[in-house]
Amino acid sequence: MSKKEKKFLKLPHLDGGKELLKEFIRENLRYPEEALEKGIEGDVIVRYKVTGKGEVIQPDIHKGLGYGCDEEAIRLVKMLHYQSVKNRGVRVTTNNKIKIPFRLKTQQKKQNISMTYKAADPEKKTGEKDQGVKDPSRQKKKPAVYTYTIKY
Repeated sequence: MSKKEKKFLKLPHLDGGKELLKEFIRENLRYPEEALEKGIEGDVIVRYKVTGKGEVIQPDIHKGLGYGCDEEAIRLVKMLHYQSVKNRGVRVTTNNKIKIPFRLKTQQKKQNISMTYKAADPEKKTGEKDQGVKDPSRQKKKPAVYTYTIKY
C-alpha cells in the first residue's frame, strides 16, 4: 500500500489544462501591426498574481519584445480566469508566469525587395567620350534614377 503524497497548497488552475491554454492564445492573439511590419518574432514572459477567486491581477512584463507585443501579451493574460481555490478555508494569492509566443506565419511575413537602376543616356553612344564641349544643345542631362520597392 503506497502512501499518497500530500500537497500543502492547492494551486489555482485553468480548465482544460495546457492544451486549452495554447488554443486560447492561438485564437485570441492579435499580432501587433508594428511588429508585423518589422517582422518581429519571439516570446514575451508575463508575471502575474492569481487571487483566491481565480482573477488575474498585477500583470507585469518579465521579458518583453516591444513593438506592441508586450501590451498584447498583458491583454491576453488579463483575459484568463482560473478556478478558485481555498487552502484550509483561506483564499491564497499565488504568483504565476506565462510565456506568450509571437510567431509569424509564412504568409504573414512581409518582405520588401528594393532595386535601383539608372537609365542609360540616350544621346551618348557607347564608346563616345565626353570631350568637354560647351555647346548648350549638347550639355549632359542627368540620367533618370528609378527606385522600385515591391512588398509581398
